[in-house]
Amino acid sequence: MTNAVVTPDGVREFAAQSVSGGLALILGLVGVVAGAGLIVFGALSASALVKGSLIAGGVLLTVASGIAMGGLNMVAPGEARVVQLFGRYRGTLRKDGLRWVNPLTTREKISTRVRNHETAVLKVNDAYGNPIELAAVVVWRVRDTARATFEVDDFMEFVETQTEAAVRHIAIEYPYDAHEEGGLSLRGNAEEITEKLAVELHARVEAAGVEIIESRFTHLAYAPEIASAMLQRQQAGAVVAARKLIVEGAVGMVELALTRLAEKEIVDLDPERKAAMVSNLMVVLCGDRAAQPVLNTGTLYQ
Repeated sequence: MTNAVVTPDGVREFAAQSVSGGLALILGLVGVVAGAGLIVFGALSASALVKGSLIAGGVLLTVASGIAMGGLNMVAPGEARVVQLFGRYRGTLRKDGLRWVNPLTTREKISTRVRNHETAVLKVNDAYGNPIELAAVVVWRVRDTARATFEVDDFMEFVETQTEAAVRHIAIEYPYDAHEEGGLSLRGNAEEITEKLAVELHARVEAAGVEIIESRFTHLAYAPEIASAMLQRQQAGAVVAARKLIVEGAVGMVELALTRLAEKEIVDLDPERKAAMVSNLMVVLCGDRAAQPVLNTGTLYQ
């Protein structure tokens, strides 16, 4: 068999040498039947020498056939067998069906199916030091069975631990909400942060021969002790943004009104009355309550 492929990064997976299990099973059964037949013929033989030879040959053939059939392996889809001979890696069986390998080897079953791991809700501090809660789910599978078996002690526990470490690291690198314009935040830039989480997870679990298929956050919120204060801050920010939009709209409307009055020559306003008109319009347009009309029964200046 081929020697294990050893690289500076450790052992890498390669295909184990094997033959069709159906043929090996037939030959093994034929050997067992032939051995039993030799034992029977030997028992019926009149010659002591022939009897001993046939019985001994039959026993040896039966035992050898039984040992040979011990090399049969049933490999299901989504599974693999890591083959070792006296402690040395001899390849991996991935082809499904009945296969035969050296019966002296050991074959460890390992699943190559897609798996999910969802972290518990973790409480950490974001980049601004605010306590937040977050959780993530990771979809993964074993890509290199040799590394998963020999490079780490328990690849499933390794993935779980590294996933939690990556989520914590991402949380402390970025704020929940960015205070600066254009800054990345956990809440406002979910796609970008998820991509960074996937990159970090890939780097962390590569040693175990694991492939990260997908990763995403399933829970993201401020910790209960500051949730109320942060809600007030968000509400204040929303009010300021709304007021800014209202003022911008009001300025445009006042400008349009003054321009149209000048174009139509409806009334000629001096700077003082124009300022008063602008003030009144801004109060009406930006106020929270409906305007209360006041009738001026005097002149324009009284």
